[in-house]
Amino acid sequence: MLETYFERINEIPNSDKFIQCIQCGTCGGSCPYGMGTLFTPRRMILAVRAGIVDEVLQSGAQWLCTSCFTCSLRCPSQIPITDAVIPALRELSLLEGNPPEELAAALMNITRYGNSFRESPRKRDRWIKEVDFEVPLISKKKKAEYLFITECFGAYHRRCKEITKAFAKLMDLLGTDYAILGNEERCIGDLVRLCGEFGLFEDLAEKNIRVFEKYEFSKIVTHDAHAYNALLREYPRFGFKKEVVHHTQFLYNNLEKLKEMFGKLDYTVTYHDSCYVGRRNGIYEEPRAVIKAIPGVKFVEMKRIKENALCCGGGGGGVWLDSFIKDHIKERPAESRVKEAASVGADVLVTACTLDVPMFEDALKVTGLEGQLEVKDISEIILEAIENS
Repeated sequence: MLETYFERINEIPNSDKFIQCIQCGTCGGSCPYGMGTLFTPRRMILAVRAGIVDEVLQSGAQWLCTSCFTCSLRCPSQIPITDAVIPALRELSLLEGNPPEELAAALMNITRYGNSFRESPRKRDRWIKEVDFEVPLISKKKKAEYLFITECFGAYHRRCKEITKAFAKLMDLLGTDYAILGNEERCIGDLVRLCGEFGLFEDLAEKNIRVFEKYEFSKIVTHDAHAYNALLREYPRFGFKKEVVHHTQFLYNNLEKLKEMFGKLDYTVTYHDSCYVGRRNGIYEEPRAVIKAIPGVKFVEMKRIKENALCCGGGGGGVWLDSFIKDHIKERPAESRVKEAASVGADVLVTACTLDVPMFEDALKVTGLEGQLEVKDISEIILEAIENS
């Protein structure tokens, strides 16, 4: 088992730093699940060194991780805990055939259908029939400046589709030359990779790149933080070379045009730094500048912001591990986060990742904050400001 683990570790960039762990405990102290797990990242590394990987796997600690990247960012030895140490342990669990049931179902659905919702690929672009403007398909258009990747949640999830429609509307209002893949799109796979299903991730990446190569476009734009991360950081290993833009960057780059359309909103707003927008990829100021530009908005910060922001709990497969996590953790990160947003007097919690919205909206119900605090994607509040003009 250790041989399999190290074979995988050695394939991942910077994994040689694994041996440099000084057992300082910074990772465990930084982990949102650090108080609820038997094996923090520090203890996982120690267990691997001691040859007792079985104890880690039996504890289930490898699944108590949202891949929030806090431990990796703060590690003084710069060990790739999020991208290597934990996914490689998860791969061992998958090989043994004992992952949590919800996660196993999601991975099987992605293998069979190209999405975790067990929906037909033909339904991926059905959301375009729910809008009052044309959303072009690149199969018909052939050429575009931007290829808009909706990802699975943005295409199939009832709430997340509203974010997709809002951002598409903004691109339409701005006169953006864009198109979507429609039913040719499949899961980008970042959560798959972080769950340790490396083979499936490689298969998804290779198939997606073959589809990309059929068409002429300059950039990819996406509102899904994990799709952004994978396309930016992982897909180049498979030969993908296009520029990748997150929708917060797109909105910031078009801010002067948007300002001309804005009406006034009477909200107190706080912004949540999504892990794979902020901490992992350094996009902090652009979304804040866009929100602050809306007339009438009072912007307030939470205590934990930017690189210190608390995660929503949905990353790293957490969105498919809800029941498992509830058995181990008293209060989920999303619940702590919405309480923090409410404590600073916010009416609206603005996010920049499609996973955040359903995670936080569920947390509002659990914490009794539903009706007091509203959750919106940044594209939704921008569109609301325009429609209020």
